[in-house]
Amino acid sequence: MDNFTHFDKNGNAVMVDVGGKEISRREAVAKGIISLNKNTLAAIKSGGSKKGDVLGAARIAGIMAAKKTAELIPLCHTLVFDSCAIDFNILENSETDEQRIESTCAVKLSGKTGAEMEALTGVSVSLLTIYDMCKALERGMVISNIRLEEKSGGKSGLWPPTSGFQCAPR
Repeated sequence: MDNFTHFDKNGNAVMVDVGGKEISRREAVAKGIISLNKNTLAAIKSGGSKKGDVLGAARIAGIMAAKKTAELIPLCHTLVFDSCAIDFNILENSETDEQRIESTCAVKLSGKTGAEMEALTGVSVSLLTIYDMCKALERGMVISNIRLEEKSGGKSGLWPPTSGFQCAPR
């Protein structure tokens, strides 16, 4: 248990005390994928979903979720962002029926902790929103490969250590 920061010496779950930490610039980028068929992607691109602008709603939902990470993940600290952006990259394969949309969430803040969980939460909820808005068209969509791409700031510094850290989008 010594390597886990959210447990005390008795194995009880605790919120990490960040009171003694210095405020630093923290940035994180997370990405994830939703795979879907050509017809669903065409409806998203044309605005033909009965629920409206799928990617616009997913962008707002992801940003809202990132801001509420401390309410969703029990031991996360409440943070104030300098910025949070979600962008989508449509990855089309003309040879197969499966297409993908990649969501990217970038969070920037000045604080004693944070940014990674917030970026991961933003990506997850943006993809779940796409699924929700399109499930009437296709129930077989698959959300996958949600991951931290890069982060900077704090005691651990740059991750991965070899990245040139480009906190994108916007």
